[in-house]
Amino acid sequence: MTPTSRKARRGQDRSGLVMRPLTARRMDDLGSVLRGCWGRGCWCMYPRLTDAGMRDLPGTGSENQRRRSAMTKLARRRRAPGLLAYDEDEPVGWIAVAPRTELDRIDKSRATPRVDEVDVWVIPCITVRPTERGRGIALALIRAAAAYAAEHGAVAIEAYPRAGRARVKDDNAYFGTEPLFRRAGFRVIRKPLDTVPRNWVRRVTMRMALQE
Repeated sequence: MTPTSRKARRGQDRSGLVMRPLTARRMDDLGSVLRGCWGRGCWCMYPRLTDAGMRDLPGTGSENQRRRSAMTKLARRRRAPGLLAYDEDEPVGWIAVAPRTELDRIDKSRATPRVDEVDVWVIPCITVRPTERGRGIALALIRAAAAYAAEHGAVAIEAYPRAGRARVKDDNAYFGTEPLFRRAGFRVIRKPLDTVPRNWVRRVTMRMALQE
């Protein structure tokens, strides 16, 4: 294990939480975390698919059901699509983490273009149950996700959080905030782009090296 991944693992232990990879058997736990927030209908498939990809998901039933089925299929893989945080047996938080190449919307968005050719992993979204916020769960999730990426060979991990320190409504903060990722050890490698529409959320590109 690299020094960076050891540091990230130690960081997660301070919270008293248990971090578990998402599996098909834990999909109801993911649903519990997402209930009542922005991600309740997308099952965290939004960063992985463009609008066309979301519409074209195979299967029967509602869009919600097909998105859950798609995430369940990902959760059956050996490498999980994200981590759940548990306080004892209660699921309290979720973080998605994956190679950027798997996140089609992120990779194609004008708001989050590539900085360079480094083969990065990405944290596209974080969710903490409304009743559990303010306990440092998001920070613990970020550190755990960085450790998980390092364990799977990632050389670096990125995020594209909201720029600045202004507080925002919970549903507008699912991709995180700049101060949050700074506390987790990320640094800004690109400031907000001037080439995106003015009404878009101003986002920075932040990165943490995982291999030395």
